[in-house]
Amino acid sequence: MILDVDLTSETPIYQQIRDRVVEGIAAGELADGDPLPSTRQLAVDLGINFHTVNKAYGQLRREGLLLITRKSGAVVQRTPGAPDDWPARLKTLLAEAIAHGMSERDVLSQCETTLRTFDEVPA
Repeated sequence: MILDVDLTSETPIYQQIRDRVVEGIAAGELADGDPLPSTRQLAVDLGINFHTVNKAYGQLRREGLLLITRKSGAVVQRTPGAPDDWPARLKTLLAEAIAHGMSERDVLSQCETTLRTFDEVPA
């Protein structure tokens, strides 16, 4: 999987890295046991500070999507269940859509379209 980040985006780089990994897992591009580059290697590849990658990996670890060990480095390890703060984050995202004038129909349509892009959506 190739991680693309936009260095000019208002979204912090660590958040972009975290988001791309989550999207890769959801799309089936990353599976349990798949290794991720070391923090230093990814930092070099992206031309950013390794602490930024470390922050993204730490967040993924706390969310139950990444296992980090000295022996194997960072590997995808999905823990079943949504994070505790997921409903609050969803509420904020939906509020943003509404604040920008999207209708309920448009929001639901976009959700359905996006869900279809992922491989492993349970029925």
